[in-house]
Amino acid sequence: MTAVILALIAGAVVGLALGGLGGGGSMLAVPALIYLLGLTPGTATTASLLIVAVTSLTGLVAHARAGRVRWRSGLLFGAAGLPFAALGGALSRHLPGPALTAAFALLAGLAAWRMLSAGRKTAPRAAAAQASIPAQSRASAPDRARALALPDGTSVHGTEAEPGTETGAEPETENAFPLPAEHARQPESDTETDATSAPVPASARRSALAGAGLGAATGVLGVGGGFLAVPALVSFLAFSMADAIGTSLLVITLNSLSALLPRLGGAADIPWAVVGPFAAAAILGAWDGKRLASKLSGRTLQRIFATALLAVAALMLVDAVL
Repeated sequence: MTAVILALIAGAVVGLALGGLGGGGSMLAVPALIYLLGLTPGTATTASLLIVAVTSLTGLVAHARAGRVRWRSGLLFGAAGLPFAALGGALSRHLPGPALTAAFALLAGLAAWRMLSAGRKTAPRAAAAQASIPAQSRASAPDRARALALPDGTSVHGTEAEPGTETGAEPETENAFPLPAEHARQPESDTETDATSAPVPASARRSALAGAGLGAATGVLGVGGGFLAVPALVSFLAFSMADAIGTSLLVITLNSLSALLPRLGGAADIPWAVVGPFAAAAILGAWDGKRLASKLSGRTLQRIFATALLAVAALMLVDAVL
């Protein structure tokens, strides 16, 4: 009974991470399966892939209903990693347990460091971008119009002021004073990107390499790779954060299923009595994670998750070395 309760609690946390952050759930699933439920590293990575696959699929449905999944780009990005995920899954069966544990700990520590350092870089960039906007551009539209209006109700352009305004203020128009490029609204769909011919900030080669590396990590270590997929989609394909989180769940689902194929022979070793409740709690947690993400800032969620992940990485590294 104690093992089932631990599985339910750990599964809920994994689901919250996947649903709220679009990744990172498997970084907690593997150590939870090893240290809380007593699975071997090899069995834990197989069970983690299964849990992450079904949980990501559940979260994908929720984000797709909200229109936050870029299907075409996500499928192309994920397809680049499919063969490497399968190859990594076959390779992992020949690696010793301590080596898998140490590699996982290093990857988890890297993920935590990236999450903690991301926020420290974002704030200065935002402040610098705001400072680069001329003061007159930051003024409100009514104030600008009031400054340009003449006493007789005409503007400096010689046109009559609109009735119903005190000083002939011009009606506000969307994007009249656009922000710098990095603050421009991200396209909400692939068709919108194509229609506006927005330049892609990275080559298809870099995107393919990122997808391949993500697939390899998924196969060898049993991680979905969302903590890598989200920044890759934002940096390489210029996705908005909301679209990157939703689309990363598509990539995670594809990679996890591909990495599971060569591991199906080891499914008989999975203790379903505890892994089943773990997966069920993770599925429910993924739905709650999406709701939680709408109430807490992404930065707050990242800090909480990264701190927990850093502690887990340190524990696993010590266990692998000693």
